[in-house]
Amino acid sequence: MNSPQPVKKTIKLKNSVRIVTATSLFDGHDAAINIMRRIMQSQGAEVIHLGHDRSVEEIVNVAIQEDAQSIAVSSYQGGHMEFFRYMLDLLREKGSGHIQVFAGGGGVIIQSEIQELTDYGISRVYSPEDGRELGLTGMIADMLKRSDFQVLPDKFEPHADKLVTENVQHIAHSLTWIEQNVKGSQMAPENKVEKPQKAVQKVLDDGLRTKDILSKGTKEVSTEAMGNAIIACLQK
Repeated sequence: MNSPQPVKKTIKLKNSVRIVTATSLFDGHDAAINIMRRIMQSQGAEVIHLGHDRSVEEIVNVAIQEDAQSIAVSSYQGGHMEFFRYMLDLLREKGSGHIQVFAGGGGVIIQSEIQELTDYGISRVYSPEDGRELGLTGMIADMLKRSDFQVLPDKFEPHADKLVTENVQHIAHSLTWIEQNVKGSQMAPENKVEKPQKAVQKVLDDGLRTKDILSKGTKEVSTEAMGNAIIACLQK
């Protein structure tokens, strides 16, 4: 498939927006989501794309680990009602009900089902009518506006006793907090969380960096690997 032409930026984001994209389980129709994720990126969002044939649990776990604001899934396989209801249930069960869920499925998801899913809590199901009225860039702009919020709870700060492998959400929030408060290889001076601060500084001094946590380090690693390195420092 040819790459889409560059899209003019139509929205200015106030926050760093992170969206997980995928197609649903047993679904290989990924042409639409591939185009849409590229438009999302052109509008300034960070996209974690999981590809096609992805289960609810896979998608939800990645969204929590990546501290994403939203999930966008294309579903043409006919099982969308059970799929999306379970996704919302699982997000709530895992304490991540703030994560927005967007869906699309062409004419497969009929209007009465769109209403039912909306009533259940899905942020928006984009229909063929939405596509005709808004166009691709309009639908993406709407999705990004709904996703443009601060993902961290008010007054959030990392706590060393909560940075354990079982507490994925606190680790994810902590990494987002680091991204928002680390400049170069130095922690912003206004922050007073000393033990996590020292752990982060030690990891940065050891030469690690991620795509979003910029430092002078030469070894780029995943956010999960960065989190594990910070936890190891805290446990010493």
